[in-house]
Amino acid sequence: QVQLVESGGDLVQTGGSLRLSCAASGSIGSINSMDWYRQALGKQRELVASISSGGRPNYADSVKGRFTISRDNAKNTVYLQMNSLKPEDTAMYYCNAQIRTIATYTYRAYWGQGTQVTVSS
Repeated sequence: QVQLVESGGDLVQTGGSLRLSCAASGSIGSINSMDWYRQALGKQRELVASISSGGRPNYADSVKGRFTISRDNAKNTVYLQMNSLKPEDTAMYYCNAQIRTIATYTYRAYWGQGTQVTVSS
Protein backbone atom coordinates (compact mmCIF):
# COMPACT_ATOMS: atom_id res chain seq x y z
CA GLN A 1 0.00 0.00 0.00
CA VAL A 2 1.17 3.48 -0.91
CA GLN A 3 -0.33 6.74 0.28
CA LEU A 4 0.24 10.35 -0.75
CA VAL A 5 -0.81 12.98 1.75
CA GLU A 6 -0.88 16.66 0.83
CA SER A 7 -0.89 19.58 3.24
CA GLY A 8 -0.42 23.32 3.27
CA GLY A 9 -3.52 24.56 1.48
CA ASP A 10 -5.17 27.64 2.92
CA LEU A 11 -7.00 30.89 2.24
CA VAL A 12 -4.62 33.71 1.32
CA GLN A 13 -4.89 37.18 -0.17
CA THR A 14 -3.71 38.12 -3.64
CA GLY A 15 0.05 38.43 -3.66
CA GLY A 16 0.50 36.05 -0.77
CA SER A 17 2.48 32.84 -0.55
CA LEU A 18 1.86 29.23 0.39
CA ARG A 19 3.98 26.12 0.55
CA LEU A 20 2.34 22.81 -0.25
CA SER A 21 3.82 19.49 0.83
CA CYS A 22 3.09 15.96 -0.32
CA ALA A 23 4.56 13.00 1.51
CA ALA A 24 4.55 9.47 0.11
CA SER A 25 4.52 6.54 2.49
CA GLY A 26 4.09 2.79 2.44
CA SER A 27 5.85 -0.01 0.62
CA ILE A 28 7.89 2.24 -1.65
CA GLY A 29 10.64 0.80 -3.76
CA SER A 30 11.45 3.94 -5.73
CA ILE A 31 9.81 7.13 -6.95
CA ASN A 32 10.22 8.51 -10.44
CA SER A 33 8.57 11.83 -11.27
CA MET A 34 6.51 13.77 -8.74
CA ASP A 35 3.94 16.29 -9.94
CA TRP A 36 1.45 18.87 -8.78
CA TYR A 37 -1.88 19.20 -10.53
CA ARG A 38 -4.78 21.52 -9.82
CA GLN A 39 -8.45 21.54 -10.59
CA ALA A 40 -10.63 24.60 -10.30
CA LEU A 41 -14.40 24.36 -10.05
CA GLY A 42 -15.89 23.51 -13.41
CA LYS A 43 -12.53 23.06 -15.08
CA GLN A 44 -10.35 20.14 -16.05
CA ARG A 45 -7.42 19.04 -13.94
CA GLU A 46 -4.21 20.61 -15.21
CA LEU A 47 -0.54 19.96 -14.64
CA VAL A 48 1.08 22.77 -12.65
CA ALA A 49 4.63 21.52 -12.13
CA SER A 50 6.63 18.35 -12.26
CA ILE A 51 10.05 17.26 -11.06
CA SER A 52 12.10 14.30 -12.18
CA SER A 53 13.87 11.90 -9.87
CA GLY A 54 17.04 13.83 -10.61
CA GLY A 55 15.48 17.13 -9.63
CA ARG A 56 14.78 18.66 -13.03
CA PRO A 57 11.64 20.84 -12.84
CA ASN A 58 9.04 21.79 -15.43
CA TYR A 59 6.27 24.34 -15.05
CA ALA A 60 3.06 25.35 -16.70
CA ASP A 61 3.40 28.73 -18.38
CA SER A 62 0.79 30.19 -16.04
CA VAL A 63 2.98 29.63 -12.96
CA LYS A 64 6.51 30.13 -14.31
CA GLY A 65 8.45 32.59 -12.22
CA ARG A 66 5.97 32.36 -9.33
CA PHE A 67 5.94 28.69 -8.30
CA THR A 68 8.89 26.47 -7.41
CA ILE A 69 8.74 22.69 -7.17
CA SER A 70 11.31 20.76 -5.16
CA ARG A 71 11.67 17.33 -3.61
CA ASP A 72 13.41 15.62 -0.73
CA ASN A 73 14.12 12.07 -1.86
CA ALA A 74 15.16 10.97 1.63
CA LYS A 75 11.71 11.94 2.89
CA ASN A 76 9.77 10.88 -0.24
CA THR A 77 8.28 14.36 -0.22
CA VAL A 78 7.59 16.95 -2.90
CA TYR A 79 6.96 20.63 -2.24
CA LEU A 80 5.36 23.47 -4.15
CA GLN A 81 6.34 26.97 -3.11
CA MET A 82 3.73 29.36 -4.46
CA ASN A 83 4.47 33.07 -4.48
CA SER A 84 2.61 36.07 -5.89
CA LEU A 85 -0.64 34.16 -5.75
CA LYS A 86 -3.54 35.28 -7.90
CA PRO A 87 -7.27 34.58 -7.64
CA GLU A 88 -6.96 32.37 -10.72
CA ASP A 89 -4.67 30.06 -8.73
CA THR A 90 -7.68 29.08 -6.63
CA ALA A 91 -8.15 25.33 -6.97
CA MET A 92 -7.81 21.96 -5.34
CA TYR A 93 -4.17 20.96 -5.64
CA TYR A 94 -3.30 17.30 -6.07
CA CYS A 95 -0.03 15.48 -5.78
CA ASN A 96 0.83 12.73 -8.23
CA ALA A 97 3.82 10.42 -8.17
CA GLN A 98 5.09 7.56 -10.31
CA ILE A 99 5.97 4.91 -7.74
CA ARG A 100 7.32 1.40 -7.88
CA THR A 101 6.44 -0.60 -4.81
CA ILE A 102 8.84 -3.08 -3.28
CA ALA A 103 6.68 -5.92 -4.60
CA THR A 104 6.65 -4.85 -8.25
CA TYR A 105 8.94 -4.08 -11.15
CA THR A 106 6.84 -1.38 -12.80
CA TYR A 107 5.84 2.16 -11.94
CA ARG A 108 2.26 3.34 -11.60
CA ALA A 109 0.64 6.64 -10.75
CA TYR A 110 -0.60 7.39 -7.26
CA TRP A 111 -2.70 10.40 -6.28
CA GLY A 112 -3.20 12.28 -3.06
CA GLN A 113 -6.57 13.43 -1.77
CA GLY A 114 -5.95 17.10 -2.53
CA THR A 115 -5.48 20.29 -0.58
CA GLN A 116 -7.56 23.43 -1.20
CA VAL A 117 -5.91 26.71 -2.12
CA THR A 118 -8.12 29.79 -2.17
CA VAL A 119 -6.79 33.19 -3.17
CA SER A 120 -9.02 36.14 -2.34
CA SER A 121 -8.97 39.34 -4.36
